[in-house]
Amino acid sequence: MQLNTTIARQIVDRTMKIIKHSVNVMDSHGRIIGSGDPERLHQKHDGAILALNNHHIVEIDHATAQRLHGVKPGINLPIIFQQQAIGVVGISGDPNEVRNYGELVKMTAELIIEQAVLMTQVEWHKRHREELVMQLINDSNLDNDQLTTIAERLEIKLDQPRIATIIKVLPQDGEAFSLENLQHLVHLLEYPERDNLVAISSVSRNEVVVLKPITINNNDWSRDLEQKRIYKLLKRIGKEANYSIKIALGDYFPTIQGLAQSYLTATATMEAALNSHQYAKQQVFFYQDHILPVLLNKIKDESWRYQQLQSPLDRLKQHDPRGILLKTLTAFFDQNCDLAQTCQVLHIHRNTLRYRLDKIEQQTNLKINKISDITRLYLAIISQS
Repeated sequence: MQLNTTIARQIVDRTMKIIKHSVNVMDSHGRIIGSGDPERLHQKHDGAILALNNHHIVEIDHATAQRLHGVKPGINLPIIFQQQAIGVVGISGDPNEVRNYGELVKMTAELIIEQAVLMTQVEWHKRHREELVMQLINDSNLDNDQLTTIAERLEIKLDQPRIATIIKVLPQDGEAFSLENLQHLVHLLEYPERDNLVAISSVSRNEVVVLKPITINNNDWSRDLEQKRIYKLLKRIGKEANYSIKIALGDYFPTIQGLAQSYLTATATMEAALNSHQYAKQQVFFYQDHILPVLLNKIKDESWRYQQLQSPLDRLKQHDPRGILLKTLTAFFDQNCDLAQTCQVLHIHRNTLRYRLDKIEQQTNLKINKISDITRLYLAIISQS
């Protein structure tokens, strides 16, 4: 550990709020790197060198100050970290007046240094956890042994089943995107500790990637538990936050390499959700609930395929200016082709529904009771939004 000017400035500022005397901080070479008297910065301090060499307190009176270079009357105490003298803290003034402050200032300096070291370790740990997440979701060339070694160093269990989750931060009420929003979200995901592996996305500045631990039961993972955790997160964000979020959870794939595939499904689910007006108000998306829309999402990029898929609906719309038939077909699929449920949702008689379905068959040239035709109609409906 080496003292730097930032830590020295913190020591000076904090200690001089406690005592009314000027405080100096010297590095391991006896050079002043922090001082209540800016004119003394960067000077060599002979008293500090004595304190470093002898590992004891050096008091300097007026007579002694005349014989040493770069010093004033006061008291100088070595700063000890891990049983090593890494610098000196000095208090300017008559030794008889400042002596009682010495141990207090020394203790304050050492506490600030310990805190700085701890924060550095936390940041190192956090940065390397994020790097590991990026390696896992990008299917890096690192083999299992290398990944395991890195994970063990970070105290992460790679054999814990996980799914990839993408959380997109959306500012509200015209607010600009804020890094503070992202940091607030990351904090909520990491505390209380749930063994989440969290990283800010390298693809989009307003996305967070989470590798969430899951519970496997009968070769399947507990979706109910994840739903509860998600809704707790939404509740913690609260209505007062100036941002909202959308969450896309990918599928589970065993093995370490499966995390990259899980990330792909989460990414595709988020893309499909954002591209659909149908889901504008929905916040949480499970890949398993939207497999077909997700898989069909990119079909719009291939215009001729999309046009072919939509052609039956285009013919229907030409003869359905009020959109009644299209609304009926959509409700029919939403109710899993259950006639009774569709009638109930639309508040119509069964004969009315039968009449409308017959009209749909006439206009689209597709049969509702033919599996290939009804599948084509369903795919056209879910790919149009």
